[in-house]
Amino acid sequence: MAEEVIEVGDFGSIVMGEPTHWVPGSFPTPDGGSWVYQEPNASVIVQNGGLIVSALPFTRGNDHVQFFDNAKHMYFSTRAFGAPEGGKLTLEWEQAARIVGARPGDLYDGFVSFHLLDLARGVAVNFFVGNDQFATVHAHLPFPGTAPPPRAKGPKFFCWFEERDGLEPGAFHAYAICYDRAAGSLSWSHQGELVKRAENVGELGPFTLALGLMTEKDIAPGKGSVSCHGQGAVGKWRKIRARIEGSR
Repeated sequence: MAEEVIEVGDFGSIVMGEPTHWVPGSFPTPDGGSWVYQEPNASVIVQNGGLIVSALPFTRGNDHVQFFDNAKHMYFSTRAFGAPEGGKLTLEWEQAARIVGARPGDLYDGFVSFHLLDLARGVAVNFFVGNDQFATVHAHLPFPGTAPPPRAKGPKFFCWFEERDGLEPGAFHAYAICYDRAAGSLSWSHQGELVKRAENVGELGPFTLALGLMTEKDIAPGKGSVSCHGQGAVGKWRKIRARIEGSR
């Protein structure tokens, strides 16, 4: 089986504001505009081939749309990655997170994320990384501006989070997500160990990659966004590789 390995980086395009490899994450709004996930005072560093983004504190929020409130600062890859028919797509990378001022023990009060987004089907396959925990994420979502097809079984929209302990604040760990198109499965790995597998996921891809600083806090009825209370995050990503196996 043929294998192609693609090094995914070129973060300098972020610093220069050039839409060559990465662009600010955004989705359309109902009024015809767009919601852009960018903290106005974020600091961006490209060093030794990796990306470091700091937003201290978080300030962005939306009082009405949960999807817009969650992510604070995000970049999307301009290239999408897919698995060939009968083959596999594996994304491998190293990631570190330092969360400042968040509520102890609450991963979703602030975290650093890596996503595989099938925007056409409304599918998100993610790792959320905090100071001492991470979560695997498998979701079907109503991405703004898209009309995802219904699922054959189960709810049309869902988010499935599974949390694990064992991280150290600011330490790099190795992560991987594999989509086996032939088997119709997804798998998540941490430090080379399989931590989750989902079967019968159907046809997926191609995937846009997304790197983010985020929260996941419900908008409060009558109050609006409660996701920003002075906390923030520093996210680091490096050694991102797409491994494509199978005939193309």
